[in-house]
Amino acid sequence: MAKPPDSSRSGNDRITLTEVAGHAGVSRSTVSLVLRGSPLVAAETRERVQAAMAALGYIYNRGAATLRAARTQTVGLLVCELNNPFYAELTAGVDDVLDAEGFVAFIANTAEQPERQERFLQRMREHNVDGVILCPATGTQGELLDRLDRWRLPCVQALRLVSDRGRDYAGVDYQAGVETVIDHLVSLGHSRIAFVGGTLDHSAYAARHAGFTAAMRRHGLADDLVLRCPLTRRSGAEVANDLLNRPQAPTAALCYNDVVALGLMLGLEARGLRAGRDLAVTGFDDVPEAALSRPALTTVATSARQIGQEAARLLLRRIADPQGPPERIILPSRLVVRDSCGAPTPSIHHRDLS
Repeated sequence: MAKPPDSSRSGNDRITLTEVAGHAGVSRSTVSLVLRGSPLVAAETRERVQAAMAALGYIYNRGAATLRAARTQTVGLLVCELNNPFYAELTAGVDDVLDAEGFVAFIANTAEQPERQERFLQRMREHNVDGVILCPATGTQGELLDRLDRWRLPCVQALRLVSDRGRDYAGVDYQAGVETVIDHLVSLGHSRIAFVGGTLDHSAYAARHAGFTAAMRRHGLADDLVLRCPLTRRSGAEVANDLLNRPQAPTAALCYNDVVALGLMLGLEARGLRAGRDLAVTGFDDVPEAALSRPALTTVATSARQIGQEAARLLLRRIADPQGPPERIILPSRLVVRDSCGAPTPSIHHRDLS
């Protein structure tokens, strides 16, 4: 039942968006989106908000609307590895949402260099972007986010979390994904499993490694076989010799991402070996090439495009409502079993981790 208007209010008092939101049972940012005619709002919700405006006598403040119109309809998107196909998918997801809302993204590749990241953020501020989606470079400190707050520049962290203290974030459950891969490999009879890839310490590496350690210990297996290497195909190929020349060589390798896994498969091929037969190989991310490789790569789908879409929607909500509560969006990962792990079934099997 709709709440009756407050009859004690004086004629000079304006109804606020917060009051409209409370009357309609939605968030303040949703009311803002309705006023902007955003297609992100469902028709039923839009009608409920409009009915609340009429019931309360809400008057559209055109002066404030003029100030909002000064927005540039641009946002910054900073990624740390533009040459990684995962980030191409994430960027496409961001563009899906921004384009529908009339926004354009300025894209910058930080190449894992905090100083480049600082420079790009400063330039984006000079160009008056309305907000930024930040995939933080390794070594990013919480002070950077504090500075963005001082600049009043809305920011959504994506994939890596520098600070969750009152911060918006969109990412994936890395740890659960890794644990499910280990469970699958153990079910195939593997007990000597290596974790391969990554030279930089950040939240995404920490979560993957935590998943590896937790799953191995849960199965009573040693978790000491960790090989760190750059996240490139070449490094994955080169690490093959190191893996196979060990006194107690592993029978399976969980790679940090698909790029390293595809490289490792090439390294095996150079030795006359084959993934899935001589060494079980798994990746992480499910980039498009994973299904097309031979053998096809077992991996964990992390829905890069959907992460980009959710990050963009979250940023638009934050731009519309800078004072709203912080949001944290964690998408489930999904195990995709293919030939490279030597699974007994030749068909592709999907296991939803949600």
